[in-house]
Amino acid sequence: MNSDSVEKIFESKKVPPWQNQLTLRAFVVSFILGILFTFIVMKLNLTIIIIPSLNVFAGLLGFSFVKTWTKFLGKYGLLKQPFTRQGNTVIQTCIVASSGIAFSGMFRSVSFSHS
Repeated sequence: MNSDSVEKIFESKKVPPWQNQLTLRAFVVSFILGILFTFIVMKLNLTIIIIPSLNVFAGLLGFSFVKTWTKFLGKYGLLKQPFTRQGNTVIQTCIVASSGIAFSGMFRSVSFSHS
């Protein structure tokens, strides 16, 4: 069993510049999952009014979606850029931000309608 920490494993890998982290792939996945999470947030807000933290779910879904995408493209030799931890962070941030906007907008409209 390997006892190296994750940071130790990635210590020798160079972090790509921020321009390379903002890929079309990351924005497409963020857009699709952002729409999904927006509907989930609106439904939860209307039914139970309490919204759990969705960043773990966003990170996991974004990771699995892009990992499958890159595996498929790699199989056919079409992969131009590997999937990085930074790319996953961009996806997670976009999803949580879009669902947060949906929650904030919905909370204000719902609270005003009950006044």
